[in-house]
Amino acid sequence: QVQLVESGGGLVQAGGSLRLSCAASGRIFSRYTMGWFRQAPGKERELVAAISWSGGSTSYADSVKGRFTISRDNAKNTVYLQMNSLKPEDTAVYYCNIDPPVSVYWGQGTQVTVSS
Repeated sequence: QVQLVESGGGLVQAGGSLRLSCAASGRIFSRYTMGWFRQAPGKERELVAAISWSGGSTSYADSVKGRFTISRDNAKNTVYLQMNSLKPEDTAVYYCNIDPPVSVYWGQGTQVTVSS
């Protein structure tokens, strides 16, 4: 059984930075591509960044490219999302999951609020 716990969200001014963490339980963590997803009020959940099991390959949504960086530490079963130059439109609940996501793995997420 895999459990994913997100942390690191908060309230930040536009232009600021946050670093999100996703701690995974279970031995399968290192075998999967991991993704960070977000859901803003009234919008569908979207993938913002993904990283291969080895960390050697990453991909980003156009809206965050150049501002966000995804990374992982398989020894710690943790995936990170460094978010810089935050914009009000980045306000959302952020989740991690394997990519493509599995519904039973969704956690509570962590709220990111960017004020203008």
